[in-house]
Amino acid sequence: MQKHTDFAEFTEITPAEGIEAARHGWRAKCLQRLVRLGLPVPKTVALPCDTVRAIASGLMPDTERLAALFEGALVSIRPSPANPEWGGPGTVLNVGMNAAKHAEFVRTQGQRFADAIYLGFVQSYAVHVARLDPDMFTAEPSSEALAAALAAYEAEMDEEFPQSPARQLTEVLRSMARAWEGTTARLLREAKGAPSDATLGLVVQEMAQAIGPGLSGAGTIQLIEPVTGAPQVTGRFRGLNPANRKTGETLYLVRDKRGQSLEEVAPEVFATLQDHCRRCREKLREEMLIEFAVENGALKIIDAVRVQRSARALVRTAVTLATEKIITREEAILRVQPRAISELLHYQVDPRVPRDCVARGIAASPGAASGRIVFSAADAQAAAARDERCILVRRETAPEDIRGMHAAVAVLTERGGITSHAAVIARGLGLPCIVGASDLTLDLRERRFTARDGRVFREGDVVTIDGTNGEVLSGAAEMLEPALDEWFRTLLHWADNVRDIGVRANADTPDDARTARMFEAEGIGLCRTEHMFFDEDRLTVMREMIFANTAKDRKVALDRLLPMQRADFIALFDIMAGLPVCIRLFDPPLHEFLPQDREGMRELAEALDRPLSEVMRRVEALSEFNPMLGMRGVRLGITVPEIYEMQARAIFEATVEASRRGAAVVPEVMIPLVSAKREVELVKTRIDAVAAAVRTEHKTDFDYRLGVMVETPRAALRAGEIAQHAAFLSFGTNDLTQMTYGLSRDDAGRFMGAYVQQGVYPEDPFHVLDSDGVGELLLIGSERGRNARPEVTISVCGEHGGNPESIAFCRRAGFDYVSCSPFRVPVARLAAAHFALLEPRRDSEA
Repeated sequence: MQKHTDFAEFTEITPAEGIEAARHGWRAKCLQRLVRLGLPVPKTVALPCDTVRAIASGLMPDTERLAALFEGALVSIRPSPANPEWGGPGTVLNVGMNAAKHAEFVRTQGQRFADAIYLGFVQSYAVHVARLDPDMFTAEPSSEALAAALAAYEAEMDEEFPQSPARQLTEVLRSMARAWEGTTARLLREAKGAPSDATLGLVVQEMAQAIGPGLSGAGTIQLIEPVTGAPQVTGRFRGLNPANRKTGETLYLVRDKRGQSLEEVAPEVFATLQDHCRRCREKLREEMLIEFAVENGALKIIDAVRVQRSARALVRTAVTLATEKIITREEAILRVQPRAISELLHYQVDPRVPRDCVARGIAASPGAASGRIVFSAADAQAAAARDERCILVRRETAPEDIRGMHAAVAVLTERGGITSHAAVIARGLGLPCIVGASDLTLDLRERRFTARDGRVFREGDVVTIDGTNGEVLSGAAEMLEPALDEWFRTLLHWADNVRDIGVRANADTPDDARTARMFEAEGIGLCRTEHMFFDEDRLTVMREMIFANTAKDRKVALDRLLPMQRADFIALFDIMAGLPVCIRLFDPPLHEFLPQDREGMRELAEALDRPLSEVMRRVEALSEFNPMLGMRGVRLGITVPEIYEMQARAIFEATVEASRRGAAVVPEVMIPLVSAKREVELVKTRIDAVAAAVRTEHKTDFDYRLGVMVETPRAALRAGEIAQHAAFLSFGTNDLTQMTYGLSRDDAGRFMGAYVQQGVYPEDPFHVLDSDGVGELLLIGSERGRNARPEVTISVCGEHGGNPESIAFCRRAGFDYVSCSPFRVPVARLAAAHFALLEPRRDSEA
């Protein structure tokens, strides 16, 4: 005997009925809104989530009474979770189809139609409800196929195919309810952001059969193009041929020279559909895709869902709806997720074309590009000289590859993580980049790589790098251009009006600075000066300085670099036009500027006119067991002070020149890798002396701010005493994360996936700021720094500055600004606006 629930089992959807999205699901609520708009929705009954949960546990509703509500009509059963993104079990159509209905359809619609609809239901029921082998139920519609399917069902189930509509309803509802509770389904929806206790509602709706002597069929319609968001009637209509009751050809919706359209065949129906779409758009405050059926010329609205769209269409739609006062500007901002707009800044693979994926890796820098494979920086430069687009493929990149990265249109590395050298530089340059592509087997000697499926790609072959999805595609893919259009700019300007934390850019070159200005960064938060020394003409001078034996000789070489650095800084100041520019003094160990192979050392010996043995001894003398923790940053500035003095002079002379030509400049000079107050005192004394000398020589006054890059745990812990000598503390979270965890960001990609998968870390700490560990150091450092010096500026200039979750942490902690790669500035601006709208700042709660 079947047990029934004793609570409100189900409810017919009417305009006045108490349908709630939280209890009955989004589809039930949406259908009620369509009913309230007066749209011709077939009779629909909603089963709330508590009923569905009871069904899963074996407690059934009164399906006899439920079936009776539809007076013998066939019904469909659809999932209705609280959020449409969570998915759910598949829709089951034509529930209630049996031998009696088949005979009725034979009389009224013909044998072909009756056989097709009955066979379709038997196949669907057998596979999705009875869970029988799908291979047994794949035949094309015919009387013989129908008989065979019914016989196969009886043989497998030891009973006839159920004829009672109530029995069919019972089994379909039970199957869908239990499918939702299954482990696989739960894991899939949790991956989409659903809570572990997410519930499911169901809707049972009278079928619109699309039958009759007049126009009949079914289709969908929407009023925007889903990739671009441009106004365009889009959809399909599959008509039914009245002569033989079989599916006819697909009609276009609007007039088209390629064939007939619904607009021509049934202009009244087409006009009504458009009107329904416009009413849904206005009242539901969203662009909707409407599913409809036409029965003998009469229109029925079966369902409506939010139009699936690309990021560029999402931005355009949100801004357009706000401009037309359908939604508010604040709601438009919140409708666009920050990560989505990173796609708009670069070329993207057109989602409408097929993809031939040969390998996958970590999506390290968004965008897409096609080009010929090269395996060295020199070859990339040679290709660029021939005006040939190339993809730089390396096992992993090093500083000497930067020129090759500039020349390439995309970068692919076999190793590395989200903050490896290739990833950080590519994001700064706006290059599509995939790192950690372990699917590939790289053979640099033979200049080729082999994909997991065995395909071999050699130098000169064309591939496409999709840095947004982390996929390597064979051949040249069709692309969509960047969407830096009026809707994109409008949305970000609205975001700027509400956000309450600053956003600067990390910019190392004038090109970077121009990109930062294009994306409306509020200044430069980190200029890594060492990247300026890798240009070919400067690298030789830099090496001469490294090989100098005395301070005097080093100064001679540095004097040759001085005008180059000064010109760089003048260009930065001019481009930023009075906005703040924070310049980090020289940071990397000197060995990074020297060749590591014998051939490179021989060429260097020739260039410097020195014995090869001397070059080899110097390279060996400068090598360190762990360069990241060796003589770099402020340690180099104290032991080889001439470097910082040259850079300070270049900064101050550029300040004087730029101020004469335009807006006043107040440069920010940042000391890297500090761990002790005394380091700051020593460097500050020398820089103050250089500033005084430049003021005297140029007979002009200027201001500058000296600060510290906090990237060692000790600096965070001693921030109180360090802040006494610093106008700002900028947390370099890349190195701070490395030192806190004791792991290399370049090597972490080899095992980080396994760590995250097994729950050792909730996220890759180089991708999302570790709020419990590294974040604790940020809070300690900022609090102690401000206690000692209340006016000190606090910021983050590591790559975490462009990550939305990390921005939320910095904003809650009361930081003044974040700084990130230029191409992540729009993401940071929108993310900051989201958090300003959704949660208060700590420093505004008092």
